[in-house]
Amino acid sequence: MTDLKAILTPARSRSQVPGNSKKRIFEEVADLLVADQPGLDAADIITSLLAREKLGSTGLGRGIAIPHCRLEGCEQPLGVLMSLATPTDFDAPDDEPVDLLCVLVVPGEAHQEHLEILATLAGLFRQEALCDALRACDSGDELFNVIADWES
Repeated sequence: MTDLKAILTPARSRSQVPGNSKKRIFEEVADLLVADQPGLDAADIITSLLAREKLGSTGLGRGIAIPHCRLEGCEQPLGVLMSLATPTDFDAPDDEPVDLLCVLVVPGEAHQEHLEILATLAGLFRQEALCDALRACDSGDELFNVIADWES
């Protein structure tokens, strides 16, 4: 099983992020990733995430999205966990706006690992009690701790 504590960190977890658009959200994601991994390029992250969204929505429904992409130059799987202050349209199958996101960026060649992590995340976010607990969080540290405790 994928160890999400190796992919997510408190520093890359944010609560009540202003959203309003996918692009603005992905800009925030890129800023968090580059602050933690200076070798990455923010523009490449944003472009890759937006390109993946054009292939099909990463919205799962029930206010959840797992935007993801493979990125050359990324050396290990990296995640950003966030709740949004204003739910944002992600073209989800149920047409519900998204207020919880777990963004995943993996190395370009990590095909199988990418799929395994996505499967783990999708399984977690199917659990309504977990989503309720995440929505009740007031800080990024709380978001991270809910996931870390849930996984234990």
